[in-house]
Amino acid sequence: MNAAQPASAEMNTFTIKPQKGLASLNLRDLWLFRELIYFLTWRDIKVRYKQTLLGAGWAILQPVLQMLVFNVLFGDLAGLSTGGVPRPIFTYAALLPWNLFSTAISDAGRSLVTSRNMITKVYFPRLIVPLSSILSGVVDFAIAFVILIGMMIYYGIAPTSAIWLLPLYLLLGLTTALGVGLWLAALNVHYRDVRYLIPFLTQFWMLASPIAYLAKEVFDRLPEGWGWLYALNPMVGVIEGFRNVLLGSEIYSGEVIWISVLVAVVLLVSGLFYFRSMERTFADTV
Repeated sequence: MNAAQPASAEMNTFTIKPQKGLASLNLRDLWLFRELIYFLTWRDIKVRYKQTLLGAGWAILQPVLQMLVFNVLFGDLAGLSTGGVPRPIFTYAALLPWNLFSTAISDAGRSLVTSRNMITKVYFPRLIVPLSSILSGVVDFAIAFVILIGMMIYYGIAPTSAIWLLPLYLLLGLTTALGVGLWLAALNVHYRDVRYLIPFLTQFWMLASPIAYLAKEVFDRLPEGWGWLYALNPMVGVIEGFRNVLLGSEIYSGEVIWISVLVAVVLLVSGLFYFRSMERTFADTV
């Protein structure tokens, strides 16, 4: 500017404003750091079975033992109906999406604290840490799913024509797990007693999900007009959908699935915004 120019002369100014809405989540960074997602996912898989006696065999042993316990409690003792489906495969088919979900929220909830060395030293989207923890559980699901295929052959059960919906139910379960996992991961950074809450949460959630019984058993016993309360559990729709497309078991109502989708989306979006709002404090607090 010329020295003789008046101080009041107009100057070009630029204002930087924070992004709002979904743009503020910067989800594009996940694609830019996709190789890191793969690396951390593979790391979590290797750490899970490092120095273990059975290795990946735990992915099979866990649902099998749970199936045996549930069959005794809810079958031999309680005598609950399975809608004509053999109880072993009825329970096992439900345990697959449930174990994927419960392992995902447990691992995601602790992920930021266990990865504190990376978070305090290197910049990367912190969302990658819980996301990779959740994706690593898909390997266990795939291993256990092979046993389910063998059980379907043994019992002579063929999947329904709606089997193409199975990946969508899997995605619905992962979406729910990511939404809950983001809330737990961010909270665990500031309140370390959250790690004690996670096992209680998963145990209570398991009993509230139709794993060893039909969702119809619950809906029929609830007072009229209160069925929506049970349907707010998104794992009801996930488990009911899994058994429907694989075993042909009846879904209580199609509305249950749509309620599960709605709740899962709300959990994911709210979890993303809360996680991003707290992200700037992770390095100083973790």
